[in-house]
Amino acid sequence: MSLLRNFATVGGATLSSRVLGFVRDILMAAALGTGPVADAFVVAFRFPNLFRRLFAEGAFNSAFVPLFARALEGEGPKEARAFAQEAMAGLLTILALVTAVAMIAMPILMLVLAPGFIRDPAKFDLTVFLTRITFPYLTLVSLLALISGVLNGLGRFAAAAFAPTLLNVVLIGVLWIVLAMDLAGADEAGLWLAIGVVIGGFAQLALVIGDLRRAGFLLKLVRPRWSGRMKRLVSLGIPGVIAGGITQINIVIGTMIASLQAGAVSLLYYADRLYQLPLGVVGIAIGVVLLPELSRRLKAGDEEGVKIASARSLEFAMLLTLPAAVALAAIPDELVSVLFERGAFDAEARLGTAAALQAFAVGLPSFVLIKVFSPAFFAREDTRTPMLVGGLSVVVNVAVSLALFPFIGHIGIALATSLAGWVNALVLYHLIAKRGYWRFEQALGFKVALLLACALAMGAALIGLSAVLQDQLAIGTPLPLRVAALGILVATGIVSFFSLAHITGAAKLGDMKRMMRPRQKPPS
Repeated sequence: MSLLRNFATVGGATLSSRVLGFVRDILMAAALGTGPVADAFVVAFRFPNLFRRLFAEGAFNSAFVPLFARALEGEGPKEARAFAQEAMAGLLTILALVTAVAMIAMPILMLVLAPGFIRDPAKFDLTVFLTRITFPYLTLVSLLALISGVLNGLGRFAAAAFAPTLLNVVLIGVLWIVLAMDLAGADEAGLWLAIGVVIGGFAQLALVIGDLRRAGFLLKLVRPRWSGRMKRLVSLGIPGVIAGGITQINIVIGTMIASLQAGAVSLLYYADRLYQLPLGVVGIAIGVVLLPELSRRLKAGDEEGVKIASARSLEFAMLLTLPAAVALAAIPDELVSVLFERGAFDAEARLGTAAALQAFAVGLPSFVLIKVFSPAFFAREDTRTPMLVGGLSVVVNVAVSLALFPFIGHIGIALATSLAGWVNALVLYHLIAKRGYWRFEQALGFKVALLLACALAMGAALIGLSAVLQDQLAIGTPLPLRVAALGILVATGIVSFFSLAHITGAAKLGDMKRMMRPRQKPPS
């Protein structure tokens, strides 16, 4: 399959998960709003969700996939399977220790994750209780990540990409039950959701194990061994997970600071969910597919192929990310209102979420660029450089968050996250160019500039059209009509952007279709 077809496979699966995630969050906004139970569940879910994003969305694989690919290509399937089994045994041992310690020390851990909750003992205790319930999801999602890495190394992307969909299906079912039982805003609603997270984890794991069985590559439980390969995996894995998850680490830091403002944790969560849609569809697809592609090309000594794949990935990323970022910044109020404003989610929550969404939109292209640039290092088994660059972005994030939070509250945290993302992306590219891995060609730079111009023109059209449709989008209007009006806005944005891109030559539709076709095998 072509590189872009693999992007489409993973991106399409992620899109289905994120759309269901929106349904989940719409129901959650109605059931929990932005009150204390919502804050408690968001923090309880944030911790396992952080590890889901760190592991399942490519950060763990930044170390595992190149080593697995090397074993598979150089030593054969038997040795690759042995390495994967060793990695699984070591991972389970570490997870057992971490889980035992965390369960006992959860109140202390919560002082770090949400220090502001200590002023509300009831909310603090509920958060500790819910986090203890969701914590086993960490083990499930870690195993999911390792098995997904094996499948990706084998060139199988679909099952691992669709796995997150199952978590959303389970949580949607739980939320329907919560609303049907009239438990909105009650502590029991948080309890049912926490249990649903664990059930969803088992469902995800079952899906990828089934695909591994179909691939004839099932892994057995073996005794942990501190072998040379495991030493290499740990030496690459620790900085790789830190580097690949810097954006998520910055969000967790923001959550910690936001816990000092009532309701801010929930406001940032809902804004995060909206901008995570394009980030998930584009950024995760690129991060998951590009790394094994670069690893294989480097193993074959195809440096020119590495540069072509990297440039094509950046062009594809900006084609989808720039219009998404502009749209989120142009009509945040309309998006938040139609999707979330009902039940316990009121006008004040809408305004706070929309403001945070605009701030996050500024950084969206940078978050995707990090996914494009990082594999250039990971494929060369260099996880230290992205980790150090990521550390710099964390320093920027903390400093700017603390500087802005006293003046503009949670909006300052979102702005700081975006600024940290741009620092991370720009420094990574500087090092890529300096080391001669690849660099922007003039033609690529011109295309990106054209794409940005088309996106800005689309944004202006959206602002004008939203003013025309303000009555149809208003909160008192029947929901089907509001959804239809938002659909018109979204469709207008898509049609106007891609039409402009085609007319200006920034992205010819025919070229995109050709790139999506499978590669033709040479005649034997």
